[in-house]
Amino acid sequence: MAPFDVLASLAMDIYLPVVPAMPAIMGTSPPVIQLTLSLYMVMLGVGQVVFGPISIRIGRRPVLLAGAVLFAAASLGAASSSTAAPFVIFRLLQAVGASAALVATFATVRDVYADRPEGVVIYGLFSSMLAFVPAVGPVAGALITNNFGWRAIFIVLAALSVPAILNAAFRWHETRPAGQAVVRRSVLPIFASLQFWTYTLAFSAAMGTFFVFFSTAPRVLIDRAGYSELRFSIAFATVAAVMIVITRFAKAFVARWGIAGSVARGMALLLCGAVLLGLGQILGSPSFGSFILPMWVMAVGIVLTASVTANGALAGFDDIAGSAVAFYFCIQSLVVGTAGTLAVTVLNGDSAWPLIGYAAAMAMLVSAGLPLIRSRSHSRGR
Repeated sequence: MAPFDVLASLAMDIYLPVVPAMPAIMGTSPPVIQLTLSLYMVMLGVGQVVFGPISIRIGRRPVLLAGAVLFAAASLGAASSSTAAPFVIFRLLQAVGASAALVATFATVRDVYADRPEGVVIYGLFSSMLAFVPAVGPVAGALITNNFGWRAIFIVLAALSVPAILNAAFRWHETRPAGQAVVRRSVLPIFASLQFWTYTLAFSAAMGTFFVFFSTAPRVLIDRAGYSELRFSIAFATVAAVMIVITRFAKAFVARWGIAGSVARGMALLLCGAVLLGLGQILGSPSFGSFILPMWVMAVGIVLTASVTANGALAGFDDIAGSAVAFYFCIQSLVVGTAGTLAVTVLNGDSAWPLIGYAAAMAMLVSAGLPLIRSRSHSRGR
């Protein structure tokens, strides 16, 4: 299962070093190239709602294999593109394939390990692997581009898919429980829950901050600060490294502060990072100190928040857990893809302002919702 988990994330991160060059290569504008990031992010979340029911009806194995083959084919299609329209379409198809493979992967974990302790271990391993992808992906992308050109990035993604597909074709057995049927229960309680919305928006604030960061970082550091693609990738990797280190201590922080306390501190750190970015934007030119170091502060807030929001958002929905999880990821991806892209497009994507605007606005929105959750909990307690 691991290769599909890694490839879905790698397809986003390995491509970052060449993003500033793609408008000239494809003869288009930066906002169009931004779609290749935004649509990928949105599709990964929307696929939770689309491919989950399909995997229940026809099985995990066909969804996984079809998705993986589509991912490989779309990667080759992207590599062969010379204009913007087919490139954007192939990136979207690549995301569709990655989303299908991810849904089948995690459904398989639930099928096999739902009542076994190994399930927690596997989810932990997946999370650890994904934490390293943003650290190594851009560096790999820069090295590949410098030696073989940008098309080689997508050829490598397709090539890495082949052994994963062959391995799965022979060794991945169907795990859908026999006779499983679609049980229809109302999902209205999910959308009526203030707690669900507050913590889902908190997750959107955290993941969206990172999304806007990697959407703007190539243009800020390569185009404006004059970083080489490799130097940019190393600077980017330091943010991922901070997140990896903080993840090691997240459990202790959560045990001490609880879900609401961790989210409140996470939002405070996002606001603090936004203030530091604003000062750097006003007082100096783009640099490691004015752009990357404030992002270290935000990275701590991202980890604190993302560590607990699922537990907060999904609490009380055990009877419709599958639907709640799907909507949790779907809404997050839509918020991030829409609001994040709007921020990058409207607030000058080659500056820190999109990151400042998105992080500050979302952090303040979530911070306003947390007291409402506490007041409702106290009211019920009486």
